[in-house]
Amino acid sequence: MRSGLAQYGYWVWGLGLVTALRLVLAAFIPLAPDEAYYRIWALAPAGGYLDHPPMVAVWARMGMFLAGDTPLGVRLMGPLSACLGTVLVVQAASCWLRTQLTPEQARIGAIRAGVLLNGTLSIGLGALVMTPDAPLLLFVALMLWGLVHACVGRQRWMWLVVGLAAGLGFESKYTMLLPLGGLAVWLFATRAGRVWLRTPWPFGAACVAVVCVIPVIWWNAQHGWVSFFKQGGRLGDWNSARALGFMGELLGGQAGLASPLIFLFFAGGVWLLWRRRDSFSVLLLCMIVLPVAVFVQHALGARVQANWPVVLYPAVALAAAWVLWPWWKIAGFLGLGLTGIVCVQAAFMPLRLSPHLDVTLRQVGGWPAFARAVSAQVPQGFPLVADEYGLASELAFYAPERVVAGVEPRWALFALPRPACGAQAYLVLSHRRQGPPDTRFFEVLDVLPEQVRARRGVVADTYSLFHVRLRCPAPGLMRDAALLSGNAR
Repeated sequence: MRSGLAQYGYWVWGLGLVTALRLVLAAFIPLAPDEAYYRIWALAPAGGYLDHPPMVAVWARMGMFLAGDTPLGVRLMGPLSACLGTVLVVQAASCWLRTQLTPEQARIGAIRAGVLLNGTLSIGLGALVMTPDAPLLLFVALMLWGLVHACVGRQRWMWLVVGLAAGLGFESKYTMLLPLGGLAVWLFATRAGRVWLRTPWPFGAACVAVVCVIPVIWWNAQHGWVSFFKQGGRLGDWNSARALGFMGELLGGQAGLASPLIFLFFAGGVWLLWRRRDSFSVLLLCMIVLPVAVFVQHALGARVQANWPVVLYPAVALAAAWVLWPWWKIAGFLGLGLTGIVCVQAAFMPLRLSPHLDVTLRQVGGWPAFARAVSAQVPQGFPLVADEYGLASELAFYAPERVVAGVEPRWALFALPRPACGAQAYLVLSHRRQGPPDTRFFEVLDVLPEQVRARRGVVADTYSLFHVRLRCPAPGLMRDAALLSGNAR
């Protein structure tokens, strides 16, 4: 018994150490463009945004309240969410496994689920950065925890926890609908599910979920349903000529992001669900297979973004708790090691790779020095402008003494101040994304020297700098532009 408690204690200490390391790296690595963009969301709270529901903004705002307007503040809730989500998956696995295994076997299987989940590159790297996946994964784990206790532990009131998690998960990212669709299939298509439908609990869960999603539905209703159309419009993509390539990217990408050995454990866990076919195994299988079918269908016509299937990871980690292969520790630590290599490259760049090979260089390399260099080129009193949201958001964070205007139609949806028509500013354009300055918004007055964003002498991107006058169809304020909140450091 003492040995078992000690081993459980080692796992807790290990999770705490991993979380602490993630927090240190989160404080040290510069913000990526999307993270800087979500920081703007946090400073302009709303019931929704063009790209996603609002929970990532809530997460960033909570972190900034606790740790300030810093990279650590923006990211703080990511490592903490991953830690709590892991605890929920481990506890859910333990509750489920104890129904058929000894307490010792159940404990080891539960730890296995936690180690494999954290060993994936997707979770390891995703816990370091602030994206909508951070709250989403926590609420998926909470939903699974509630389902295990409701369906296996027979604690019926846990359905209300399931409803809460489902609603908050939808407020995090719309892909939450995919595992929820699997849950609905199980409820209506299986005998065990229909038994639950004879009770009020699933309906109570649905009511709780609906209450949670009111803010994002209300915001969309007030803004022409733009967020729903943007994300839902992707379902109609079709490109049969590239379907085979997209399908290969989907399979190969997930094998890589899960890390190859852990991917085998996940596949083995899904196979065991099919073999076991008890009530909860079928439920979990439905919550996995339906999203997989949607991603496969999407891959027939368009690229499936690498992070989309991450919504499945808590469920497949729970399934992998049953896989008794003895090399699960090797798989987990190998995945953690691969994650560590990527993090070290992002933080210290020991390998001088080109930006085509080093995604960390493209995303986080050189932003603070670049913003200072651009700001030094611009006369005092003139704002900086960017017509790409990520670049504008980075400049707002790392050039805080400047007023930064983002000029792009998406900014019309934000409750932010607008720049005046006719004002003079300095436009920054990335060469990787550049066309000429958009004449609808800018009248070019002068061209300044090219600017470089680099780290340790390796160029991540180059930029043009223009002296411009802001244009709009009528005198007044630019509707498709916003003055972004700078950093008050």
